[in-house]
Amino acid sequence: MDIRVATFNVENLFARYRFRKRRKTVEANGFGINNLAFDIYDEALKRVTAKAIREVKADVICLQEVENLAVLERFSSTYLPSLKYKYRLLIDSHDPRFIDVAVLSKYPLGNINTHRDERIRNAWLFSRDCLEVDVDVNGTILSLYVNHFKSMMGGRVKTHARRVEQTTRVAALVDQRWQGKNYEGNFIVLGDFNDYDDPNTGLKPLLTHPGLENVVKRIPGGDDAQWTHYYAKGNEYKQLDYLLLSKSLAAANGVQPVIMRMGMPRRAQKYTGPRFPEVGNNDPKASDHAPVYMDLDLV
Repeated sequence: MDIRVATFNVENLFARYRFRKRRKTVEANGFGINNLAFDIYDEALKRVTAKAIREVKADVICLQEVENLAVLERFSSTYLPSLKYKYRLLIDSHDPRFIDVAVLSKYPLGNINTHRDERIRNAWLFSRDCLEVDVDVNGTILSLYVNHFKSMMGGRVKTHARRVEQTTRVAALVDQRWQGKNYEGNFIVLGDFNDYDDPNTGLKPLLTHPGLENVVKRIPGGDDAQWTHYYAKGNEYKQLDYLLLSKSLAAANGVQPVIMRMGMPRRAQKYTGPRFPEVGNNDPKASDHAPVYMDLDLV
């Protein structure tokens, strides 16, 4: 195994300023806020989130719903020092809730390309970005396309068109770089896609792409075993989180990915395996998503 890669929607990894702490906000060079004067928001939950990440032990983990780079740095330094994520990446995008995609890695990151400012019909195409990044794994490059597509909030049908636009664009980005190589290479499209695979999905441009494989489908048991998210209001268990491997990378790795549900809330009763002792019926929990990871030999 060369590398363990994971994706995880950490659900609102925010920080808040410590207003009740007395801090000097005026510095010699003008106005500034002490960059140490904030705490991770809802520490009880985020300790469980960190516990899930430590359980996964990924070499590279792509995250969704992180507020900014300062929060990512604080979270990693405070809760994940044993994992030694020396390389940390987040580029602020345009989401109104200030949630972004991010990367934590033990390996150097390079060739970073953001698509945060692409527009369609006078709106941002990717409110949370499609973040392209190359990981240098001891001289072998692994290319990642980190995504968090339009949510189904407001209705799956109503939001369908935007996910189609986003997935069509990501498929085009893959084609631009890899089609001439017959999609042979080390690349993965991954993240929280906010839709599931059925005839009405907005993910067809990616799920039917000739150069990609949804490796979660390798897990036997169908939807009952492949779900990564629990929606309590509709009592729905769906796969919303994806690792789409290039066809050559998938062919070289016949193993199954792992969906790690130990941090899921106890109300998600379909999961009957062990949970972290801190996990409650709703809170605390690691997230409403489960991390997905896979051990890979690069080609």
